[in-house]
Amino acid sequence: MSDSIHSIGTHIPRLRRYARALTGDAESADDLVQDTVERALVKFALWQQGTDLRAWLFTIMHNLFVNQLRLRRTDVTGDDIEDIPVRGGETDHLEVSDLDSALQRLPGEQREVLLLVALEQLSYQETATLLEIPIGTVMSRLSRARARLRAVLARSGEGGTPLKRVK
Repeated sequence: MSDSIHSIGTHIPRLRRYARALTGDAESADDLVQDTVERALVKFALWQQGTDLRAWLFTIMHNLFVNQLRLRRTDVTGDDIEDIPVRGGETDHLEVSDLDSALQRLPGEQREVLLLVALEQLSYQETATLLEIPIGTVMSRLSRARARLRAVLARSGEGGTPLKRVK
């Protein structure tokens, strides 16, 4: 059992990556990861041995993020949202910034599915279980997220290199 508790630490890089993509802010992402690990340690007795620890941790993070988002919606009117700072002359940074901005424009439910399937490489079934939605909903949200992301990136890339479709 203590080996399982110690294995939580091996999932921190993935938790941090997913949290950063959800929040769009490194500081908020670190706070979300810390809250997730803390909750996991406190509630570790609820984890069922033999099940996927990673999926359990992502479920905790998802629930914490949704709860925090609900609290923020009552406090924020939208005027406090800042643009992502961009340093001039670094095209790699600009491309990452464009992608991050495009991801943040996606509705939260589409962004979550896209990140879990594409970034964290969870299966459709694992994603459906984690988000507590039907697998068909996962597939439709993923399809809409990809289409919207392509459209947003195509608009931001006008005049530049056209995006290639990868299957």
